[in-house]
Amino acid sequence: MWIVLTCAVVMALGTASGGWRIIKTLGHKMVKLHPIHGFAAETSSATVLTVAAHFGMPVSTTHSISTAIMGVGFAKNPRALKLGVVERIVWAWILTIPAAAGVAYLIFKAIEAAGWS
Repeated sequence: MWIVLTCAVVMALGTASGGWRIIKTLGHKMVKLHPIHGFAAETSSATVLTVAAHFGMPVSTTHSISTAIMGVGFAKNPRALKLGVVERIVWAWILTIPAAAGVAYLIFKAIEAAGWS
């Protein structure tokens, strides 16, 4: 039970602290979206997530909506898509898994050194 509560609290804090920044980057800095474009991106992202869930595949909702917005922006006008922002997002995706693994390893070693394992 404590793991579920801890995860819920950490996810809520992450959303509260960085949620607007992510929305601003995806909806304004990467490509300027209008409501119809947001609807198209959300619909395609939701479809991908639903199909993935049906087959039991773990899929990142953030990656799904980010790529959907990139697709909508590209379909709208390929030159309107700010490739510098896209490049930063892709590098963040590439570095996230090794960074998370490194942090998990360090935390595990600290717990092990403290004798809690």
